Amino acid sequence: MALRILSRKKATPSISGLLGSGHFRGLQTFSLPDLPYDYGSLEPFINAEIMLLHHQKHHQAYITNYNKALEQLHDAINKGHASTVAKLQSAIKFNGGGHINHSIFWNNLAPIHEGGGDPPKGSLGWAIDSQFGSLEALIQRVNAEGAALQGSGWVWLALDKELKKLSVETTANQDPLVTKGSALVPLLGIDVWEHAYYLQYKNVRPDYLKNIWKVINWKYGGEIFAKETGVVESR
Repeated sequence: MALRILSRKKATPSISGLLGSGHFRGLQTFSLPDLPYDYGSLEPFINAEIMLLHHQKHHQAYITNYNKALEQLHDAINKGHASTVAKLQSAIKFNGGGHINHSIFWNNLAPIHEGGGDPPKGSLGWAIDSQFGSLEALIQRVNAEGAALQGSGWVWLALDKELKKLSVETTANQDPLVTKGSALVPLLGIDVWEHAYYLQYKNVRPDYLKNIWKVINWKYGGEIFAKETGVVESR
C-alpha cells in the first residue's frame, strides 16, 4: 500500500510559493511544504520509504536548523556579537540552501499518471533540442555530470538569463544554484546526496540517475522557462 500524506498542494512556478513560511518573534521562518503527490506514487523508480524519510526527516531537518540559526542570528545582531554573526553564516547557507533545493526537487517530480516522464514541450523542448541536439543528449550530459560529482550535491538544468541559454551545472553539498551565478534560474534539480537513493539503489548512483527521468515533471520546468523568458505558450 502506498504511503500517503494528509494534504496535497499543486506545484506552482514560483520559488516563493514553494518554500512555505511563517513568523517567529517577527522573523520570517520556513515550514515544511506538502508534496503534490503521495509518497508511494513515484514507485518503482523512487520507493515510498525513501520519499517519506527524504521529505519528513531530511528536508524537515534543514528547516528546523535554518529556523534555529536564524533565531540565533537575530539575537547575536541585537547583542552586537559580530563573531557569532559570522559563525552562523555557514549554517544559514547550508540549511537554507537545503530547504530551497528540496522545495524545487519535489516539484521536479511527478507520478507517471500525472505526466511524470513525459518529454518537455513548447519553448523549453525547442530550446533543449536546439542547444543540446536532443532530449536524450541532455539526459546523458546531466547523468554524466551527476555521476561524476564527488561527494554530495546537486546537478541542475538552468536558464542563464544573461546569456539567454540553457546550462548544466553542479553544486556541492546544499549550495543553491544562485551561488554559481545570480543570472542562473533552476529549471530542474536532481539531488545526488546518498539519502536520495541509497535505500533503493545502494551506492550505484548512475542507476538512480537513469531511472529518475521516468518521473521527471518537465511541465514544471517548462512553466518556469516560459515565465523567465516571457514566452506565451499556446494551449
